[in-house]
Amino acid sequence: MTAVLSPEKKIETLEAVWRLEETNEVPFSVDIGPFHAATREFFEDCKAEVKWNEDLHLSRANEGVYDYGLPNIKPNLGIGVLAAAFGCAHTVNDEADPWIKPLIREENAADVEKLEIPDIDKNPVFTRVWERIDTLQNLSALPLRMVNVASPLVTASMIWDYTSFIEALLVFPDEVHILLEKVTAATILYIKEQFRRIKNLYSVGHESIYYIPRFAGIRISDDTAALLSPDLYREFGVKYNNRISREFGGIVVHSCGDVQHVVGAMMETEGLKGLDFTIPQVMNWETIRKAAAGKTVLCLRQRYWDHSKNEAVNLAEYSETLVNFFGRKGIIIETSVPAAEDARLLGEELHLKLGGG
Repeated sequence: MTAVLSPEKKIETLEAVWRLEETNEVPFSVDIGPFHAATREFFEDCKAEVKWNEDLHLSRANEGVYDYGLPNIKPNLGIGVLAAAFGCAHTVNDEADPWIKPLIREENAADVEKLEIPDIDKNPVFTRVWERIDTLQNLSALPLRMVNVASPLVTASMIWDYTSFIEALLVFPDEVHILLEKVTAATILYIKEQFRRIKNLYSVGHESIYYIPRFAGIRISDDTAALLSPDLYREFGVKYNNRISREFGGIVVHSCGDVQHVVGAMMETEGLKGLDFTIPQVMNWETIRKAAAGKTVLCLRQRYWDHSKNEAVNLAEYSETLVNFFGRKGIIIETSVPAAEDARLLGEELHLKLGGG
């Protein structure tokens, strides 16, 4: 069995990657199990959340999983916190993150003028977040990730009915910009307050078990980007991400979906530290390589459920293909398997294939 790396060695290697330095091994994380959503079981029970996270990392430790993940807790309140703080109804459920009911549609587009930036201290949704952070910190010594941070574009697409919002970028651009101005201001306040309240911050992102250092700025989820043209993304995405990046000294942009058409525009983001893509969903890897490889960190996610159920994919061989294609500079592989024993086996295979063996 391969000896597990020390936490110090993992952090040293990951920080070198985030500085675009050469490393002996391309770092990778092997998570276990399906996506851990903010379902009712965890959203309403901090002890259950702590137990789930501690059990996960205990199983990884007991199995001796070799990778670059470290124990931590995901606060796990869902991606819609800011939309809910603006007044969207949110419904906790047993299937996924809380469902968000939009406030704005074409018929009432002018109502964006009435929306107020939520008070970071008094808004009940934010109060719930701060209580969650405090309780988790009291229940466990493990460090916390961020509570989910959506890009302004994604939060706006929850406040404004999704399909109507995409159309509104062309039909109601002025109203969309008014909304994005307010959402961006609220997002900056939300991130600042998290940095103030989280005493032992594990990562500036809310997903994955690998560590994203504070000098990377902040990681945001920008899934709506994949649906836009480059020009629309520049106007309604990059513009507001730039403000967040300037505020926090950098930004890592995550987006699910086929981002090949907007990756060039993403690379124009000020202070960009990394791009985090669900790579099996990208139909043309060459566009990603040409625009970004070696220029910014590429976190290439390919968890077992990201692949089609109709194809048998060897995750270690797929990861090796990614490294051979994109190169070794500034690359992090994020993957997962159903069970702890699978994680140990995959970790050892990845160790051999990605340069440490």
